[in-house]
Amino acid sequence: MLKAYKYRVYPTEAQKDLLIRSFGCARWFYNYALNLTNQTYQDTGKGLSRNDIINLLPSLKKEYEWLTEPPSQTLQQVALDLSSAFLNFFEGRTKYPNFKKKHRKQSIRFPQGVKLDGEYVTLPKLKKVYCKVSRPPQGTLKSVTVSMTPSGQFYVSCLYDDETEKPKPNSQGKAVGIDCGLTHFAITSDGTKHGNPKYYRKYEEKLASKQKQLSRKQKGSSNRNKARVKVAQVHEKIARCREDFLHKLSRSLVDENQVIVVENLAVRNMVKNQKLAKSISEAGWGMFCTMLKYKAEWEGKAYIEVDRFFPSSKTCNVCLNQVDSLPLDIRFWDCPKCLTKNIDRDINAAKNIKDEGLRLLAGGHLATASGVRVRPSKGTAFARHRSVKEESTRL
Repeated sequence: MLKAYKYRVYPTEAQKDLLIRSFGCARWFYNYALNLTNQTYQDTGKGLSRNDIINLLPSLKKEYEWLTEPPSQTLQQVALDLSSAFLNFFEGRTKYPNFKKKHRKQSIRFPQGVKLDGEYVTLPKLKKVYCKVSRPPQGTLKSVTVSMTPSGQFYVSCLYDDETEKPKPNSQGKAVGIDCGLTHFAITSDGTKHGNPKYYRKYEEKLASKQKQLSRKQKGSSNRNKARVKVAQVHEKIARCREDFLHKLSRSLVDENQVIVVENLAVRNMVKNQKLAKSISEAGWGMFCTMLKYKAEWEGKAYIEVDRFFPSSKTCNVCLNQVDSLPLDIRFWDCPKCLTKNIDRDINAAKNIKDEGLRLLAGGHLATASGVRVRPSKGTAFARHRSVKEESTRL
């Protein structure tokens, strides 16, 4: 399996200068190739292949001598990145490639001639760069990606191949359903509620103060650039706190369960709600589900997504009765059919998500999963689960 290890690096001033120039050359070549591809498609109806873009480098280096400063392989990787961007666009995974900007995150990749030894990473033309290794990697080093954040911090992402096969998913064990929310970030089917830290709200006043200082600086001045860095530092602080919280929560859920079932949320459509857009955006549900997915795959565990239109909140988990409407301000409700009182909206939804995931895992047939039997029920949106003892008494 391929795994990436991200470390903070501290280059010297000379190394910083070379890295910044390399970022600029890679960004310029990417924008040049993207613009040429657009023009070629408008003129001929066909784009440029990866080899066509790579073959542009010799003539461009003669015309622009500063393109010879960065390692040659980093510019060749730009052609690979642009080709991958177009491939992802045509397969419907991303939008059309955009031009790169100077004050956004910058990165270059070294596919060869790299080495991580102790506290130093060796890169072409940069030689040894001090690296803060938080945990030792395992496997064979394949490539190194150097990135710079808008605040000026440098990181390396080392891709390693541990020469092991990805384990096949195994559904034998404990299952859990997860319902994402705003008051509580995640509610599990066993009744546990994980709070929402809301880091953006915590640093919102500080961010507004830094942004106000930035708006008062003259454009193009060094003071404006300093103020821009301070704004970027607050944004990165919020992102790091959120990422740390999501990593820890996803790791604990994957370690404790064998089957993880979540709801396939359309976050892009949900943020169109003007009253909840900021709260939904800062929660990071998409990143959380991504972490759950790849961590479950690494451990050989089952990760299942339930359809977003599945009525998990409006369906009683006891009798499977579905109510017509359930506004967001109603957090507890009573079932009119089985007369169950004070049904917790979030826990009930998590239980229904778990049951639907087990039904999907069983393929809609009678099967044993997580100590219960799963059987599809006619006239309901999901399968009612009954214990093995209950099934034996009904037969």
